[in-house]
Amino acid sequence: MACLSVMGPAAPAPPGFDYASLVDRPVKVRLPAMKKRIILLGSVVIGVILLWSAAWLVFAGMIKQNIEAMALADGVLTPRATCETLNVGGFPFRFDADCVNARVVSGDVVVDVPGIRASALVYSPTFIRASALGPLQLTDNFTGTRNSVAWAGLEASLRLDNWRITRGSISGTDMVWSDTLFGDAVIAESPLVELHLFDIPEQHDAERHVSALAAYARAQNASWPGLTLTDTNAEIQLELSGLPDDVRYWGDPMLLPALQQAGGKLNIVSIHATDGDSTLDASGELGLDPQAMLDGQIAITSTGVAERIGPMIEEPFRTLVLGTPGADGVYSNQLTFKAGAIFSGLVPIASVPPLY
Repeated sequence: MACLSVMGPAAPAPPGFDYASLVDRPVKVRLPAMKKRIILLGSVVIGVILLWSAAWLVFAGMIKQNIEAMALADGVLTPRATCETLNVGGFPFRFDADCVNARVVSGDVVVDVPGIRASALVYSPTFIRASALGPLQLTDNFTGTRNSVAWAGLEASLRLDNWRITRGSISGTDMVWSDTLFGDAVIAESPLVELHLFDIPEQHDAERHVSALAAYARAQNASWPGLTLTDTNAEIQLELSGLPDDVRYWGDPMLLPALQQAGGKLNIVSIHATDGDSTLDASGELGLDPQAMLDGQIAITSTGVAERIGPMIEEPFRTLVLGTPGADGVYSNQLTFKAGAIFSGLVPIASVPPLY
């Protein structure tokens, strides 16, 4: 059923009302407050994205420029590093520097690496992770030697606090060191080699700007055919004091004089190596005297080592280094570094030139 609606006559317009003005007058539409906030928020987000993109490009350019600047070093006093191809990516939250076919030249030594990548998060720029592709090729143009180091994985990390190292690590798996001058002869290999550096906070002197690092290194189940070593496990613990607390000064040619003046010492906390049949332990402390000569002592104890290296080191030098066996068959000796010489007891066995 249809509905019929009947409307009465329209009310008369007020006196002076102009209907034509309704056609020419613009209609004002009021947006809800929520829509205004959305538009404002969107504008802010777009502005932040544009600003961050510009800032990221600036920082990426600075990183690339600093890496390329290493190619300007002389390669003698300061190592020269170059990349065949260098790219910086990782936008928007990382900086990834990829160096393809890297080459480092230091004097007569040339090191070639197929690829190196270093990465840092934008909100944690002082924590750097790195990895490398192998094999590494090492050439000594003075001696003519050529070596290769291959690995399944090689990773490193470095954490800084106001340019002071708080922790650094490098770890390699399935490491193989070979002589490639004639063929490919394996020198040594290990399924795991690692090195760790740790800051020693209690030895940091902010007024003198010196710090100290502890180092721990180990090789697991290593073999060295030339030394008839198999399934050898080695651990080294060291402490080095008197270092500049800013890593940017580590390349200074005056680093060793500064270390000597700061009273820096190399504390050999422990060196321990064993392959089941033989053991070697060493500890001691070394420093530099005012004439830049090594000064200190190293104590050595061993079992089975003298017999193993007998064919390679003739007497009396073997005994002067390892000492003589006691009633228990353990060899022991103390080496003293003094005035440019190495003493076994009171007998000088070698000379050491000034280190600077």
